[in-house]
Amino acid sequence: MNENDYNKPWFVYIAECRDKTLYTGIAMDVDKRIKTHNTTSKCRYTRFRKPLKLKYKKECLNYNTARKKEAKIKKFSKKKKLALIDGV
Repeated sequence: MNENDYNKPWFVYIAECRDKTLYTGIAMDVDKRIKTHNTTSKCRYTRFRKPLKLKYKKECLNYNTARKKEAKIKKFSKKKKLALIDGV
């Protein structure tokens, strides 16, 4: 990733793991990131919770905005995350 990538659009996403837990992250290419979660062991949390299914994604202006939104969502209860996914 180069310096210019930080100013491009990023996405915050929520994926449902096999054990029904919800994982929140950010990526420039969410589909590629979900594929990485499902095919590698790089992410500690999802390593043994494959497969992941994308449930929510929201475009953000840039990396910093996505990080802030991710941090906010990670503090949500599971019920509140599910409401976000459902658009409530």
